Amino acid sequence: MKYHYYLCLTLILGCIACSVENKEKPEGSVETILPEESNEVSVVPLKRIDFNHELISNGKLTARQFAELRFESAEPIAAIHVKNGDRVSKGQKLAELATFRIQNKLQQAKNTLEQNSLEYQDVLIGQGYAPEDSAKVPADIRRLAGIRSGYTQALAQYNLAKYEEEQAVLRAPYDGIVANLFAKQFNTASVSEAFCVIINPASFEVSFTVLESELPLIRIGDKVEVTPFALNDTKTIGQITEINPLVSAEGMVQAKAAVSNNGKLFEGMNARVSIQRSLGEQLVIPKEALVLRSGKQVVFTLVEGKSYWNYVTTGLENAGFFTITEGLKEGDAVITSGNINLAHESPVKVIQTNE
Repeated sequence: MKYHYYLCLTLILGCIACSVENKEKPEGSVETILPEESNEVSVVPLKRIDFNHELISNGKLTARQFAELRFESAEPIAAIHVKNGDRVSKGQKLAELATFRIQNKLQQAKNTLEQNSLEYQDVLIGQGYAPEDSAKVPADIRRLAGIRSGYTQALAQYNLAKYEEEQAVLRAPYDGIVANLFAKQFNTASVSEAFCVIINPASFEVSFTVLESELPLIRIGDKVEVTPFALNDTKTIGQITEINPLVSAEGMVQAKAAVSNNGKLFEGMNARVSIQRSLGEQLVIPKEALVLRSGKQVVFTLVEGKSYWNYVTTGLENAGFFTITEGLKEGDAVITSGNINLAHESPVKVIQTNE
């Protein structure tokens, strides 16, 4: 009995000793798994540079020269010489109407004018003026003679018929590209709807809106950068040319900017508009240098191989930078990468220094 008692006691004490030993030397502790290593970072010296304040808006691109062309007479279309997308030069023939009725009308108007011209001369002779002295006839007498003889009305009808004959041939008003041409040959031309549109692709403008509160931040002549949503890799530069002095019910102000066409812009394209205005030299940091810790803005700087935690206050921003108003001074080495998991006085290794 005593033997079994001592055997049990020995086994219990042995288990307790093993347990204590295991607690004193935990397997796979943090110290044995995670070695101390320096964080790899990139730094940039803080300095004053020209800072462009940036506003972002959405806009629509339109050609600055955009003309809807239409015929003046509802006659059959005799010929169409162009198609959508064709480049045309100023004065080039685009289409023409059948001119039988138009020429007949012109001839009738011409005959009537010649007849009334004789009656006009008779009225002047009746007033005591010889036909060869018509230039000496007072203006009021000439006007009265033209009305009595019907010459004035006949001349107006002749000029209208001649104008219609000239407009039977549609010509390009300037160099451009044909668009919205949907009419077909031999169909009657519409006098109310445009036959086609001529767009000058050399110069475009973008219409966009800004908030009423942002109005003091823009002015005519400010630089804009336009990026079509359909062409993210295409950017074009322009300047604000017009600010409409009216605030809409939604608190928006309409503005326009002239932009150059790089050959890829189309009428009606939707685009992202970045309005930039130089505010002179400012202390700026790249956006990637700023991190949030407990809801506060923090920037890490490099001091003797360690990262130092700095609370900062930012001012304005644009696509890539913040201005710094408090917390840093010119010349500080600002850490721009590898700063996500940094702590105060963490050892760091600089892998790149940007200017």
